[in-house]
Amino acid sequence: MSRRGRRRSRPVLRRAVRWSIGGVLLCVAIVLGCNLLVIGSTEPDRFETVAAVPERPVALVLGAGLNPDGTPSGMLADRLDAATALLRAGKVRALLFSGDNGSIYHNELASMHAYALAHGVPGSKIALDYAGFDTYDSCYRARNIFGVRRTVVVTQEFHLARAIYLCRALGIDAVGVAQPDWGKYASGMMTRQAAREVAARVKAVLDVLMHRRPAVLGGREPLPRNS
Repeated sequence: MSRRGRRRSRPVLRRAVRWSIGGVLLCVAIVLGCNLLVIGSTEPDRFETVAAVPERPVALVLGAGLNPDGTPSGMLADRLDAATALLRAGKVRALLFSGDNGSIYHNELASMHAYALAHGVPGSKIALDYAGFDTYDSCYRARNIFGVRRTVVVTQEFHLARAIYLCRALGIDAVGVAQPDWGKYASGMMTRQAAREVAARVKAVLDVLMHRRPAVLGGREPLPRNS
């Protein structure tokens, strides 16, 4: 390449580098901004104990996967135990279980329901949402299909801010009770969950801004009476 050609290519290269750096900084700003929004806007209403949670009509219990034998995963069992404690303490009057029933091989709701019954929760106090395929869908359907206006969200600490944020953005007066995660589960798993949650908070904000509609809008059973 001639000297003239090299001189001409340098400004183009510099502009490309500047645009690349600018793009990276913009992405970082968006990720940081979305995470600060989700975490900061919900911090006062994330509680660590059942006793501290204000009363609400319904607890929204979000799915968290199953063991290979079809029983609730450790995280899901913790959520169900907390929901049971809320009910027994009179903090809520009914439980809405929301999870993935995407195939005959993965039915979170059947497992959640069986676990709760085995731990003394009356079936009359439980409603099941079979189309809670992700947190946004669960919150959207709780408000628009099940008519929930006020709720206690039950999930792990790493996930709770996003769940409360989505409920509120979709019209539910939500608080939450955090279940243990870091220190209880393997650090490798929690590192992956935390990294995933950073991206999921960005998606949550975008879903709200775009008014995304869940793939499934019909299908429900009524909430227990007096809830």
